[in-house]
Amino acid sequence: MVPLSKTIFKAYDIRGIIGKTLDAGIARKIGQAFGAAALAKGERRVVIGRDGRLSGPELTQALAAGLQEAGVDVIDLGMVATPMVYFGTNVLDARSGIMVTGSHNPPDYNGFKMVLAGEAIYGDAILGLYRSIEADSFTPAASQGGYSTHDIKDAYIERIASDVKIARPIKIAIDAGNGVAGAFAGDLFRAMGCEVIELFCEVDGHFPNHHPDPAHPENLEDLIAAVRGSDAEIGLAFDGDGDRLGVVTKDGQIIFPDRQMMLFSADVLSRNPGAEILYDVKCTRHLGPWIAQHGGRPLMWKTGHSLVKAKLKETGAPLGGEMSGHIFWKDRWFGFDDGLYTGARLLEILTRVADPSALLNSLPMASSTPELHLHLQEGENFALIDKLRAEAEFPGAERVVDIDGLRVEYPDGFGLARGSNTTPVVVLRFEGESPEALARIQGEFARVILAARPDAALPF
Repeated sequence: MVPLSKTIFKAYDIRGIIGKTLDAGIARKIGQAFGAAALAKGERRVVIGRDGRLSGPELTQALAAGLQEAGVDVIDLGMVATPMVYFGTNVLDARSGIMVTGSHNPPDYNGFKMVLAGEAIYGDAILGLYRSIEADSFTPAASQGGYSTHDIKDAYIERIASDVKIARPIKIAIDAGNGVAGAFAGDLFRAMGCEVIELFCEVDGHFPNHHPDPAHPENLEDLIAAVRGSDAEIGLAFDGDGDRLGVVTKDGQIIFPDRQMMLFSADVLSRNPGAEILYDVKCTRHLGPWIAQHGGRPLMWKTGHSLVKAKLKETGAPLGGEMSGHIFWKDRWFGFDDGLYTGARLLEILTRVADPSALLNSLPMASSTPELHLHLQEGENFALIDKLRAEAEFPGAERVVDIDGLRVEYPDGFGLARGSNTTPVVVLRFEGESPEALARIQGEFARVILAARPDAALPF
């Protein structure tokens, strides 16, 4: 059994490396601690599920055992996409759930995304689980919880397909990167009336074709080729656990999620005038003005699926989105992030026009980079951000937003540096109204990062 490590208890989920910081023993203790926390809130049932990772079955079995030892009844959905666990906490007789998933991390990672009494837990609540395990004071319940399995696929697909309607037939290509979304995406879109070309939809925890992370352009090359080389009108890509979406056009353009949010916000605001729309610090400078122009109130917020979900609940906003591809729907849905559902809502909008790619390509854009990663050792990413906050100066900046890392806004673009909560990297993103502006802003960040960390291997 690996020793308990505080490092796996991240800001908005639990994430570790199998055999090093995470194993069945740790999963069982997490089940015990979460079960006790659920009971303390009057919750007696917990929905669980897992993605397609090789370590998933063993971790899930141990997690279930821990939950049952705490006296909680377990409803096991088996191998599902993360949003299907969230869906289960809304439609089954249980408001708490745990998804065993490594999301988009390498194959030897796994972890847990959690909903407790209807709320995604993060921060101190996750550290509370760590403290509970560390105290080693768990006492098994007098009566062990029960265990049952449940197949939620048909209910999930039927709920989406009965509400989200395409305006005309459309042929699409999808790429699941051998992640768990591949087991469901094709059936969902066919149920909506689409013709579907499937790429890498066989679930395989080795991820033999490419990494299941549509935030990185190299992972979309196969999908771009498939759309260009067929009569498909659009391409959709999913991450390893199905809660994020990537989009490519017929002419091979990548429509990053902050631009997707423009379409989604205009659609949602047409039914919810004056509503607040959330987006994270990585999103384009064009999104806020777009939301305002369409009658909404833009609110920039921290990156992190649990953090955005909590803010969505606090504000009552009908829509929130992250640059990484998490889109959170309260409008006609339950308020959680769901790549499959987001794909369905996109197709509903795109089938209203004759040329979906033309509509997508017409959305405002600037010269920008994808997410760039400065790799460091565990914990060093936050130390670097703290040092930049304390010492860095940015001449000519209009404002510095520090709600999550440092977002430095200029009249002609922005730069962002923030510590990732899932891996030991500093996430960087840059945008400029021209290639020259983009290069200048990158140069400013290179200057302050190298001043604070001369050995930094800059990714730009």
